[in-house]
Amino acid sequence: MESAKGRPRVPLRDWARYRFDRTLARSTGTLMGWLVITCLAVVVPVSLLLVWTDPGSPTSLSERLIAAWRISAETLRLGAATGTPLRLVLSAVLGLVALLCVSTLVGVITTGLAERMAELSRGRSTVLEQGHVLVLGWSDQVTTVVGELVAARAPRRPRAIVLLADRDKAEMEDTLTARGAPTARARIICRSGPASDPDVLALVSPRSASTVVVLPSAEPTADAEVLRILLALRAVLGEDTDGPPVLAAVRDDRYRAPARLAAGPRGTVLETDTVTARLIAQCVGRPGLSLVLRDLLDFAGDEFHLADTTAFHHGAFGQTLLSHPNSCVVGLLTPEGRTLLNPPADTVVRPGSRLIVLARDDDSTRVEDCRHLVDASAIVAARPDPAGPSRLLLLGWNRRAPLVLDQLRSTARPGFVVDVVADSAVPGPREPEGGESAGPDVRFRSAPLSRPEILLGLDLDPYDAVVVLGPDRGDGPGHPDDWTLVTLLAVRLLEQRTGRETRVVTELVDDRNRPLAPVNSGSDVIVSGMLIGLLMAQIAQNRHLAPVFEELFSAEGNNVCLRPAGAYIHPGAEATFAGVVAAARDRGECAIGYRRHDIARTGPGDHGIRLNPPKGERRVWHAEDQVVVVATGRHHLPTVAAGPDESATAGSP
Repeated sequence: MESAKGRPRVPLRDWARYRFDRTLARSTGTLMGWLVITCLAVVVPVSLLLVWTDPGSPTSLSERLIAAWRISAETLRLGAATGTPLRLVLSAVLGLVALLCVSTLVGVITTGLAERMAELSRGRSTVLEQGHVLVLGWSDQVTTVVGELVAARAPRRPRAIVLLADRDKAEMEDTLTARGAPTARARIICRSGPASDPDVLALVSPRSASTVVVLPSAEPTADAEVLRILLALRAVLGEDTDGPPVLAAVRDDRYRAPARLAAGPRGTVLETDTVTARLIAQCVGRPGLSLVLRDLLDFAGDEFHLADTTAFHHGAFGQTLLSHPNSCVVGLLTPEGRTLLNPPADTVVRPGSRLIVLARDDDSTRVEDCRHLVDASAIVAARPDPAGPSRLLLLGWNRRAPLVLDQLRSTARPGFVVDVVADSAVPGPREPEGGESAGPDVRFRSAPLSRPEILLGLDLDPYDAVVVLGPDRGDGPGHPDDWTLVTLLAVRLLEQRTGRETRVVTELVDDRNRPLAPVNSGSDVIVSGMLIGLLMAQIAQNRHLAPVFEELFSAEGNNVCLRPAGAYIHPGAEATFAGVVAAARDRGECAIGYRRHDIARTGPGDHGIRLNPPKGERRVWHAEDQVVVVATGRHHLPTVAAGPDESATAGSP
């Protein structure tokens, strides 16, 4: 059949079905509304019919309407009415229709709730928090950053931590729980979606956050993705300089300048590969440094804080070192915001400055004169550090290896030799820029280190230290730590074969593999992802500390050093830690702790390291003990009494 305009006429049944399908597709609320209307359209007329056909029903209209209302309200009663067969049939039909409508309504509500729960589980709902820490992206550092922020002491601990990453919400929550993030102390809210999308980013309320942390992934395009996230954040926040502080991390230094521009004036950008390379280079000449840095960066012990300087205005910085009985002063934050780490003792403390101290928390620092605790007779006169050549073996190669060599080059003494052995061909030593001295003698050699017989054929006797660098992710089958653990095992077997322990510095990716590393107690295992995460958590809590850590991890300026206690206190003498602080001050250093030699190997998890001891703590000091100081760390590489033959190649297999 054709319509008047030539178009086919749609049957009424098909049109009604089409309209019904459209109604079902609209929303759960629309469907519920139609069900209610349908239910009332059946129940009310039938109830009225039951009342009007009942001989015993009231005579007045109002009473009959009340009776009809009662019947409508008792929709689930089958066979409640009595009388003629017609009344029984009508009552049964009413009950069946009501049962159908109610059950359908329950099903619709259940389906709607299930769909809403599924939507929430996908992590796309809006977050309405105030003062939360916003973490954007997913990387190896995420569990460390979240765990440390939760572990921070009140009131520094954030009320909520919001995590936005392009991963499944349930997977993120399970990973954080499996890695031991203490979710009971703070709310951890996970949302799923690309953080580089401004519309998705707006769902997690970045403007009301106290701090925004941007993490790089493990993908090759991680730095470009960090830059896109920062630009998306800039699009959401606008050019407002009152936005939250932003902390981001990139791997390649070529992305650092663009990332700083995108992060804005309140942004801080870290280079993770450079920081890791600096840590490896520093640990070469400072056994135990990785343990000190781990203790220094986590929130479980003492960390850096800012303290008031009112009591020291117009006085000398050296006076502050012995004026805090339960904290260690390491520097100044000037009124202009400039950081002075370990400044000269005669530096004037100006009004408006703040002290940089190592303390338990913000409120534990107090001022008290500790000069009476110093026994001058126990202090050793300042002596220069010994100098001499040294030799290093570097096994393996990854993208951080050139940075490690650059750091070694900038801190090495004349005569220092580095032998590099890697599986594949690596570039030779780069020519120094600006006509500077070539620094250490770096020699490259290719050998199949993946074969155990090659590793076991190495000669470690000529070397003062061995650095083991695992491959990058994706450079070979298996996890990068697998090759590293095998190499460390071979080095350990060589030590047992020769009876001589060699200082080993190695990098691991996963902290869970650290207890598996077969190294001696004088070696350092650097879990790069964990240390970077600890560093980011510290800066996220106090962005004024960024210049402090920047200098501590740089090749120039002041670093954390472990030096023989015999250079400060006479061996066998009994003295307080205040005496150590005074001796370090006389050498232009700031003492922040010590390491006991007697429990360095057999002690608990701290390996004998004690940071920020009370100034009044008294003990007998031994020549094998070490003092932890903040001092100029140039030329910190190990020394030997008699260097090996300089013409030898890296341990021939």
